Amino acid sequence: MKRFQELAQQEHSPGKQVLTLALAGLLIVGFIPFLVAKASLALDQRLGLPNFYAGPVNILAGLLLAAVGLGLGLWSVLAEITIGEGTPVPLVPTKRLVVQPPFTYCRNPMTLGTIIAYLGLCVGIGSFSALGIVLILASLLLLYIKRIEEKELVVRFGDSYLEYKRTTPFILPRIHRAK
Repeated sequence: MKRFQELAQQEHSPGKQVLTLALAGLLIVGFIPFLVAKASLALDQRLGLPNFYAGPVNILAGLLLAAVGLGLGLWSVLAEITIGEGTPVPLVPTKRLVVQPPFTYCRNPMTLGTIIAYLGLCVGIGSFSALGIVLILASLLLLYIKRIEEKELVVRFGDSYLEYKRTTPFILPRIHRAK
């Protein structure tokens, strides 16, 4: 926890922020999806699991989910850079608590976007084991957020974060009815 506080108090150059975001982006948007696809297709074959691939329907649905997820993730990253004056990466954290859209809908829109995008990959390749892998990865990420990141945010932002946490859903946005 102390290390996170020290990182948040440091000044990070724009170059360091760009490099950090580029590396994180390659990992999250490139390397992990590649590994999930490769591993799941091999696992499906090894276990003799059927697929649910139906051709263009899967590709279109997968691309739609991936686009929605990536869009939400990118919107979240841009908010953290411009409003939070940092990045979503713990090594170069935000200096300000971001409670503006998309963070008004849920506290973790970037995580939600990532999960939606990865589910798009699962649908696109039609793999049940990919779905299992993504659900395991999502569970681990959500556990990290609950057990580590939220505690760090309380230390860094205090009562402001506690109020935000009290009034804003964790991962699934509330659907508000029009009055």
